[in-house]
Amino acid sequence: MKSAIMKKILTILLLVLGFNLSAQKKPNILWVITDDHRADAIEYYNEVTTGKSESPLGYVLSPNINELCKEGTLFTNAYCNSPMCTPSRSSMQSGRYPFRSGHYKFKSHQTAGHVKPTVSQTLREEGYGTAVFGKTGWGIRHKDGDKGFYDHTINFSRDLQQRGFGDIFGAGAKYSFPEGILTLHQLKETALYPDGTKFTYLTLKDDGEIPQEDKEIKTKVEKDFNILRAYTRINTGLILGGENPMPAGKTVDGYIVEELKNYLANQDQDFKTLAGKEVRGADSHKPLMINLGFHLPHTPVLPPKEFRDKFKKKKYNIPEFSTDELSNFPPQLVTLYNECKTDQMTNAEKLQAIRDYYAFCAYGDALIGESVEAFKQYCKKNNQEYLIVFTVGDHGWHLGEQGIMAKFGPWKQSVHNAAIIVASNKEKFPEGRVVTDMVEFVDFVPTMLSAAGVDIEQQKFSYLDGYDLSRVIEKPEETKREYIIGEVNVVCGHRAYMRNKDFAFSMRTRDRWDVAYTEDLNKDIMWALTCDRPKADLALYDLRKDPLEKENVANEQEYRDLADWFRNKLGRIVLGDGRVECDWTKPNSYALSNFASGSDDKKLDIPVGLIPPVNY
Repeated sequence: MKSAIMKKILTILLLVLGFNLSAQKKPNILWVITDDHRADAIEYYNEVTTGKSESPLGYVLSPNINELCKEGTLFTNAYCNSPMCTPSRSSMQSGRYPFRSGHYKFKSHQTAGHVKPTVSQTLREEGYGTAVFGKTGWGIRHKDGDKGFYDHTINFSRDLQQRGFGDIFGAGAKYSFPEGILTLHQLKETALYPDGTKFTYLTLKDDGEIPQEDKEIKTKVEKDFNILRAYTRINTGLILGGENPMPAGKTVDGYIVEELKNYLANQDQDFKTLAGKEVRGADSHKPLMINLGFHLPHTPVLPPKEFRDKFKKKKYNIPEFSTDELSNFPPQLVTLYNECKTDQMTNAEKLQAIRDYYAFCAYGDALIGESVEAFKQYCKKNNQEYLIVFTVGDHGWHLGEQGIMAKFGPWKQSVHNAAIIVASNKEKFPEGRVVTDMVEFVDFVPTMLSAAGVDIEQQKFSYLDGYDLSRVIEKPEETKREYIIGEVNVVCGHRAYMRNKDFAFSMRTRDRWDVAYTEDLNKDIMWALTCDRPKADLALYDLRKDPLEKENVANEQEYRDLADWFRNKLGRIVLGDGRVECDWTKPNSYALSNFASGSDDKKLDIPVGLIPPVNY
């Protein structure tokens, strides 16, 4: 009897030990994503790409991210696959291009038959404990809510701002989407002061006058914190600059980091979140995957005083823009400009916006440093390997380039980012390596899955559109892509883009503002390839002589054939190589277009005769 009991105990111990040994082979993963973050806010990025620590506009500060770059591999040409928060984050979580997921705008769900699991769901199946802190914003609904994606969730809005932890934020929005355009009908704002004072006031009301009391409170808040608003932008009043009401560490992003640190410090035990919710800390017996989503430097752009003061007297180059340039914008991009323009801002206001933006990025650098250190200490304490993936912005941000302060466009400032990967095992991601090959945000999923020991060559992962970035380093000839692609449908309708090192091209892909209704899915899918040329709203920039993308040459005689070639190449990929359009108001209504299957071959074999010579 005793012998049988001892055998059972030994078997259980061996199983537990075997599980733990197996778990330790899989690295803990920290995936950091900032929001609207320009790569040129990082000194080290600027040094390796231009030879100067400053951005083209001026001074930046990023000591912690600099060290992260030196510890691992920096990808200087990382491109988002949609220049807008939700579809970009969806593509990152799923590893799929928007044209293959059918997620071009705000909402989607997982009941449609073509939808695949997110990276966190797959890693959970592989034995990982999962947690997300801060901004999620991927716009994918699950019948089980947050639990459908991560085991532990702290949302920056629901779990922090709405519980009294934060600074200034929008609330009480009422909106609609006439012709596919987001239109706000009402918007409230909440300002939290350090002494506990809280003001909530209307900033927009389209069915009558804003009450005088609300106007007075808004004016007080704006005066107290030197608030700069995008007053020339339709229906928003976004905060483009100002001083955070809270000191460093007590902003919403500071609290996001505090929640992360508490979760790690309370491993294997119960504890309370800042809002008093009873939760369980990290399970040290499982490999851990954490998604840390910062809200900064997204609007409201409000760096704490400590960081803002470092930038107050810095001089910057304000991007030059003349409305004369609009004459060669295609009509679709004129619409984008009109929604996001900075025409009526003074130079002093533009300068404040630039200073405060880079100061907010510098504050983010400090918080990233804290987060990475806490994560490394957790891994060290538990004798576990780690992988850190830092996505520098879910997309970029214009600071006056193309005459806007926004994203949404096909231009460099909207779509060109960077990525940093650091591993405790330096074989896959060597220290100090700089990779200039083009990579895409759809690469993050296969990279993390491969690091976790998942064989992504299995048929069930054939839906992944990206590459494992360790293979981009190890086998560049096998993973070489000669272009990047993306698509978005906000502000000015469906538009897709394609870029390589010499040319940037974009075009309208659909002739309707919104095709997300069952009767319209993939209807007239060939339109962008067959319509009269002007209706396709072509834009082509020759980056060899025009790196700032100021001269659209799509309609110039010597470039017309090249622009038409790009139109055919990009159009066949995004419209005919697995394109999905889905009616997300229904559980399973989607259409697949495959008339040009295989067009996405990662090659740009442009006929030599189509490329005009450049006289430098």
